[in-house]
Formats: sequence, C-alpha cells, structure tokens
Amino acid sequence: MNNLTVKDNWHHQLSLALADHKIECFFSTEDGFLLLMIDHQLIIHLVSLKNSFIPKDLIELQERHHQKGIKVIHLWEDLWLSKPDQVLARIKSLLGRNSRIHGRKTKIGKITKPVANSFLIENHLQGAVTSRYKIGLFEKDQLVAVATFSALRKMNHTENYKSAELIRFAVKAGYSITGGLSKLISFFAATYQPNDLMTYADRDWSRGEAYTKLGFLQTAVLEPQNYVLDENLDRQLKKDNRAFANEVFNTGSLKFILQF
Repeated sequence: MNNLTVKDNWHHQLSLALADHKIECFFSTEDGFLLLMIDHQLIIHLVSLKNSFIPKDLIELQERHHQKGIKVIHLWEDLWLSKPDQVLARIKSLLGRNSRIHGRKTKIGKITKPVANSFLIENHLQGAVTSRYKIGLFEKDQLVAVATFSALRKMNHTENYKSAELIRFAVKAGYSITGGLSKLISFFAATYQPNDLMTYADRDWSRGEAYTKLGFLQTAVLEPQNYVLDENLDRQLKKDNRAFANEVFNTGSLKFILQF
C-alpha cells in the first residue's frame, strides 16, 4: 500500500496510543477543526492531508485558545504516520509526564556526527540536519540530550561580531532535564565565544517558551512554508507554484536571539 493512502482512522490510532500511556482525551469540533482535548491544558488540532485550511486559520485557532491559557498544537497526519513515537514523546513532555533528570548530575562533551544524527532521528520531530558542532549531555554513560550548532558567522553590523545558530535540541524520549539546555548553551558559549546565539521555534508546536525563560528575545516571525510529501512522507520544501497531489504547510517559525 502507498504510504500516502489516506487513513481515515489515524486520529483514533492516536487516541488509542495516548490511552496506552494513560493519557485521557476526548474529541471535539470547532469551526471545522477536529480537536483532541487533553486535561483542559492542551488541545491537539488533528490536520488531515485532505483539508481546505490556510495557515491563517490555524494561527487564529491557536491565538483564540492562547487567550484562554490553553495551548494548541497542530499535528499533521503525515507527521503522525511517519513519526508516531516522537509525537507521543513530545505530547508527554508537554503534559509534564516525563521522568526528571537534574542537569547538574549530567556530564557534557562533544559527540560525533553519527552519534548526534542517530539520537536526533530517534528523538526529534524534524530529525537531523547539517551542523558544525555537536554536544551531548550524559547521565553516567547514557546520552540523554543533544544540541547541535552552526559555525560562527561574522556579522557586518559590528566589528569582530560573531553569531551562531542553535539548530537542534532534543532530549531522550521519556525524560526532561532541568537546566539541560542552559548547560549546553553555556558550554558552547564558553568554548566558541559567539556574541549571540539565534534559534527558531516551530509555531505548529511551540511559542518558544523554553527560549524566553533562558533570556532569548523574539526578534522576528517567519512566514508559513509549503512542503511536498515524498513517498516516505518526508517533507521537501516547495520551490515553485506547481500543484502537487500531496502538499502540507506549517504556521511559520519564531526567531529568537540570545545576547552574550
């Protein structure tokens, strides 16, 4: 069967998977949106591949509920079908269902590209991408978190000013690390001495709360992007105006910068 065959029951597969993790939920509808309500604190908007929405619709849905103190995430069908374990891990993390590790009990060190990529593919919704620096946190001998960074770039606005990007951050499924991201960033800053660090938050899933807690400032809102799905449900950025059978979009990204 082609992986792009629409599975009408995918949202029920998700609800059953949540039940297996003892997460209670119920379905609801609102203005044509199919919603999965969890604990009155999280709403999962289930976005099927066949839909008539535009990004503005999804952004407005999030904003309406944010005003009530409720978080809405947009879960696309292709993401659930291709990465169910990562989706479940992210939902459990958002609900505070993880085991907690204190960052002060972890060791920090540089890791190789194969080790970083393997960890990110297993534990990050967007997988692994090219990076220059790869740093891990270890509890005893177990790798429990990974952050990857770009090379330092010279910026023209100030003499001898260098900026870097935090490209990926992921924690081992089922765990949260108190102070983990801060420890990784501090190590990177002390080792490579950039003047600032920038990063992006995927608006489908986050408002960047973890970054603002660490002192990052939001500096820009990036426009939604369109993607084409290949036969393995991998997203490829759409580069022209041609129509494809299987297209998806996101709600854009938020840009953050941390000054050192």
